[in-house]
Amino acid sequence: MAVAPFGAARVLVVDDEPSLVDAVSTALRYEGFEVTEATTGRAGLAAAQSGQNDLIVLDVMLPDLDGFGVTARLREDGITTPVLFLTARDSLDDKAAGYAAGGDDYLTKPFSLAELVMRVKAILRRSGKSTEISNVLRFADVELDLDAHTCRRNDVLIELTATEFSLLEFFMKNPGRVLSKAQILDHVWHYDFGGDSNICETYVSYLRKKLSNNAPPLINTVRLVGYVLREAAAE
Repeated sequence: MAVAPFGAARVLVVDDEPSLVDAVSTALRYEGFEVTEATTGRAGLAAAQSGQNDLIVLDVMLPDLDGFGVTARLREDGITTPVLFLTARDSLDDKAAGYAAGGDDYLTKPFSLAELVMRVKAILRRSGKSTEISNVLRFADVELDLDAHTCRRNDVLIELTATEFSLLEFFMKNPGRVLSKAQILDHVWHYDFGGDSNICETYVSYLRKKLSNNAPPLINTVRLVGYVLREAAAE
């Protein structure tokens, strides 16, 4: 799981589709949010009742306890954490029921991850929670300054191309998390790349060589799955 910057907004994602939970969580972590996950209504309710979340992204059609029921329970308990509903039910009556249960916004499936992120940020702004995050990322002995657009390892400056910088940023916002080629292409090439997916392997190779010059490797290949940013285990 990614380590979010200190003070990052905390988002709970609840949905019974693992692939959707993974996509939403990855997109939010990339934006600097601290994310926790649940795949059932009751697990989501338990996580939400902790009161430690700044926002809940909540599927309506959960198999055990639906999203409206989860939200109604939270409001009965005096928990006012904002809720963004996700659902394929898009009738006016459904939306009215969601708002009546205590929801703050309603996003119908299918949706774009970019729109979801924008809505999350808008809700947090309205609730008075800052969405500003640190502009310096650190992992092991690597420091990535997003404002100065510089990368250092052991205080040695590493020259990166714009694409290599974006790729490293994605890895550093998801340390320890195995990222597939599809996820990397979506987030680094901004959903508009239409060429050979081998471009991902090529740029990972470039970046790995630059980071590993006279230093232990940090970007590791997970066979048939993707890549992960992690330190080598001590022998």
